[in-house]
Amino acid sequence: MIVVIAEKPSVARSIANVLGCKNKAEGYLYSDKYAVTWALGHLVSLCEPQEIDEKYKKWRMEDLPISVDRIPTKVIAKTRKQYNIVKKLLNDKTTESVICATDAGREGELIFRFIYEKSACKKLATRLWISSLTDSAIKEGFNSLKPISHYDGLYESALCRAEADWIVGMNATRAFTLRYGVLLSAGRVQTPTLSILVKRGAEIKNFVKEEYYTVTADYGDFTGSWFDISSKDERTSSRIKEQTRARQIVKKVSGKLANIISINKEHKRELPPLLYDLTSLQRDCNRRLGFTAKKTLSIAQSLYENKKCITYPRTDSKYLSEDMLSTVYKTLENLPEDYDEIKVGIPDGKIRITKRVFDDTKLTDHHAIIPTPTKIKLSSLSQDERSVYDLIARRFLGAFYPPYEYMSVKLIANCEGENFKSIGREVINIGWRAVSLSETKETVLPDIKEGDTRRILSARSKKEETKPPPQHTDATLLEQMENAGKDITDEEIRESMKDSGIGTPATRAAIIERLIEVKYVIRRGKSLIATEKGEKLIQAVPSELSSPEMTGKWEKALSDIAQNKRDGKRFMQGINRLSAFLVEYAKDKAPDVHFDNEAPRQSRRRQTKNMSVNCPICGSPIRENSKAFGCSAWKKGCSFTLWKNCLEKAGGPTLNENIVTMLIKEGKVIGSTGIITLDSKNISFIPIGTSTPSTTVPIMYKAKA
Repeated sequence: MIVVIAEKPSVARSIANVLGCKNKAEGYLYSDKYAVTWALGHLVSLCEPQEIDEKYKKWRMEDLPISVDRIPTKVIAKTRKQYNIVKKLLNDKTTESVICATDAGREGELIFRFIYEKSACKKLATRLWISSLTDSAIKEGFNSLKPISHYDGLYESALCRAEADWIVGMNATRAFTLRYGVLLSAGRVQTPTLSILVKRGAEIKNFVKEEYYTVTADYGDFTGSWFDISSKDERTSSRIKEQTRARQIVKKVSGKLANIISINKEHKRELPPLLYDLTSLQRDCNRRLGFTAKKTLSIAQSLYENKKCITYPRTDSKYLSEDMLSTVYKTLENLPEDYDEIKVGIPDGKIRITKRVFDDTKLTDHHAIIPTPTKIKLSSLSQDERSVYDLIARRFLGAFYPPYEYMSVKLIANCEGENFKSIGREVINIGWRAVSLSETKETVLPDIKEGDTRRILSARSKKEETKPPPQHTDATLLEQMENAGKDITDEEIRESMKDSGIGTPATRAAIIERLIEVKYVIRRGKSLIATEKGEKLIQAVPSELSSPEMTGKWEKALSDIAQNKRDGKRFMQGINRLSAFLVEYAKDKAPDVHFDNEAPRQSRRRQTKNMSVNCPICGSPIRENSKAFGCSAWKKGCSFTLWKNCLEKAGGPTLNENIVTMLIKEGKVIGSTGIITLDSKNISFIPIGTSTPSTTVPIMYKAKA
């Protein structure tokens, strides 16, 4: 028998279907030849410090730094049952070999190796490496299995990443928590990410606005902006400092003739955007659809695993392999009919082989995200899935469109010694922009020649002010993480730096959510804003931990390890030196920063607060704790309970003191997302625009038997 280990049950089912495993057993599917099982929940993880040595149970500065040659692993208690099933299959006498079919990437490799080693399995192991879960891709993958040793570099890189995060995180968190007397979570990746948000917050806080004036001339069929022709900075050349000067210009030129002193026309072309990798898809979904990075990844994962209509999403490549031409043609042919009109725009229906799309030298573990050749109906997708699929399909189609070409026109007119500039654009070929969803209004200037005159019908001045940089969103923070905090706009330069970013495409969404979870960052609308606690942490830690550039260098080293270009042992030696330095810094050099006191985690769970309303069941006071609102008479048998998160999965809000107070008093709360109702038995949430509840939850708590 051959045992196949997938990461999730849904992937295991797809593989089992191709292999003909129609029999079901607890924790796996099987046939005469194969048993396909899964590692849901990862099954094995690195041990906690106190599991390595009892002394680490209590946090003491004298026990730091924690340093071990190799961090032992443990079976995760929650998934022990599935681990035992997998272990039994691996070591069964009838098992001849094992196929690793976890996600084809660094994390997936580590999941399999941890299980394989913890099970003490000695059976021959091979690797399934696929970028799509279509039946044809799975069959092709099984025909191209490679020895697991082929991926040893990837495994070493994954292990180094996991152990580096553990060593830096455990030591830094304990050292700075002990130094400041408040729980401070710190890490190799999350702290530099926080630093980017803190830096932006400081830029906004310290920004000093400047008032200035602009003057616009109206010629009737186009307008012109006054500018200082001698200014070396084009960005500020149209700013007038004094209002009196602006008014003088308005009075001086209104109703007068202007001479066209120069017209500059330049032919320009914009190539289609590169295909999506995960980070660029997340950025676009945040900008266009308002989705968080986490939500985009979740939707893309569903389109890949469940709908099988896009390729592997956790990729950091924006290119296809040169042997994928036939796949591209098949994908074009099978795209939903909704895209038929767009397909017509590909010149002669032929795919041109260009390095901008097909480039083996720029491939990583996987190629770019594109639709699969699987035929689907858009109506079978949810609205969110359809929106993400549409972006991917349009980016794919646009890659084979001609460039967007236009004539850039810059016109300068002089009136009474004052210069006015008009910028226009004449579209020559709309090209790939016909596919893009972005709406761009082109300013078309009339047919004017140098030496012509035009009368300024009217002129007006406007008071304006400089604006601070905006708060980061998921889109802009992901961009900064990808570029290790540097502002880089050129897409191809960004590509060359992708190995030196903070985190990986697969982990960046989780990093953002972790910062929110530990209350270093809050999400306000689309903005991500560092909290006071987050700002103080960056004040407290040294730049060696908070520097995005430094972390970018670590990430580059991990990438080199995966490609067998660097030694993992030397990398870990550097990580251990960093941890020792961080502990010494916390002991002797950390600045005096005051953090608000927080109750220890254990006691915080037990903290309660009395509210101003009484239990609707028995009339006793209501109390709030960290997880719920409940009756203070619970010891006497009243089990009234409103869990704070009880409506979240159905799209409702997190319950807070104001909502619960109004619910108990009024029985109903109307909010921006819908209506919450409370009666003698249940709390319900009715989303806006609907008339039926999306969830109904009992208000009487029943402990699990």
